[in-house]
Amino acid sequence: MHENDAYPLNWPTDPLSWLNPPRLQQAWIAEESGGIVDGHVAIQRSPSEAPARHVELSRLFVTPTARRHSLAGALVDHARRWAAEHNYDLTPNVTDEQRSAAVAFYEATGWRHTHTMDADWTTPDGRPVKLRHYTLTSMTSDADGNLQPPPSPKNAK
Repeated sequence: MHENDAYPLNWPTDPLSWLNPPRLQQAWIAEESGGIVDGHVAIQRSPSEAPARHVELSRLFVTPTARRHSLAGALVDHARRWAAEHNYDLTPNVTDEQRSAAVAFYEATGWRHTHTMDADWTTPDGRPVKLRHYTLTSMTSDADGNLQPPPSPKNAK
């Protein structure tokens, strides 16, 4: 992922710790029958200043060979369902590149851009990074106005 898409932007000195950060609450992978990982998504607790019912959708990636099979959508739907079952709203943060695949994905799938702010980290060459913050309520309303979790994710493969 890093070689193809520069994700993560800064290669971590300890990739296992990057995938298992201190605020991690839950994570899932999508894999082929041979055990090859095709995608990953995680949910982590938001920083302390965020409302208690918000969690961050993070570490979403799909390998180039697994793209165009709705895998990112299935992973996000699975994370949304988990968040809804635990009464959380998800908030992804995406590097502010207007034409990036991540920005296009979130905006095409109903996420609403709320604000952009400076990250607490920089690019490999020291330039500042801006993060786009999105929101999407994990629950949906049924015909009677009752909150319901989103539908179960479809199998992507």
